[in-house]
Amino acid sequence: MKNKLNDLTNKEWLKFQKSWFIHNPPPRKKGVLVHPAKFPETMAQEFIEFFTKQGETVLDPMAGTGSTLIAALRAGRNSYGIELNPKYAKIAKQMIEEERKSLGCSIEKLKSEIINGDAAQITAYPLPVADYVLTSPPYWDMLRAKGAETQKKRRASGSLDVHYSDDPNDMGNIADYEEFLARLVRMYAGLKPFLRERAYLTIIVKNVKKGGRIYPLAWDIARELGRVYALKDEKIWLQDNQPLAPFGMGSAWVSNTFHHYCLQFRNE
Repeated sequence: MKNKLNDLTNKEWLKFQKSWFIHNPPPRKKGVLVHPAKFPETMAQEFIEFFTKQGETVLDPMAGTGSTLIAALRAGRNSYGIELNPKYAKIAKQMIEEERKSLGCSIEKLKSEIINGDAAQITAYPLPVADYVLTSPPYWDMLRAKGAETQKKRRASGSLDVHYSDDPNDMGNIADYEEFLARLVRMYAGLKPFLRERAYLTIIVKNVKKGGRIYPLAWDIARELGRVYALKDEKIWLQDNQPLAPFGMGSAWVSNTFHHYCLQFRNE
């Protein structure tokens, strides 16, 4: 049977089809520690290798410090990313250049380009049609929450960012949940002309807790964006190396949330 989607063996294909997986990211390189919410290149590469073939093109409209593009290089794919924050765009370019040097002549013909710009204005940029989109949005404005233990540690360091930026166009600065959701979905819908027909879009996201209640961000994105693309499935990313905290102990149920949803859409 001809494999039209990827270059994997049957065994590798079946392994990826499991609806959940455990991935504990390796330690982050010093150059990207400044970014407060980076997803791992090792995990991104697995998704890229399942949803594309060698030489195809991957797009990340919220590229951060370039995880998707670095993973694409390692997988032998072309890649483009858009990043609003000029500091992160600069770091991404540096990290990509270092990766290109380490991989050597094997990736000379591959393109890997970071654009410092706003993904909501994607039509303003000279981008090719992509064969796959892999991205992760801000988890609403949760990076501005004062109580998170990791945020306290980052704040105490004095050199690590605790939120993405102060840019008014940064969706991580929108305080109203419904406005945030609407703008995020509108941005993803705007990618449609840049995504090949029947190509996949993976969004890595989680539901968020704020003010004593849960906001089902992953489920809301699935519902709203499912009106633009076909919602095909989900994979659940589990982390089992995180320390447990006694939230609400003795009085209320508050979970330690160590899972993310990897939502799979298709451009049909």
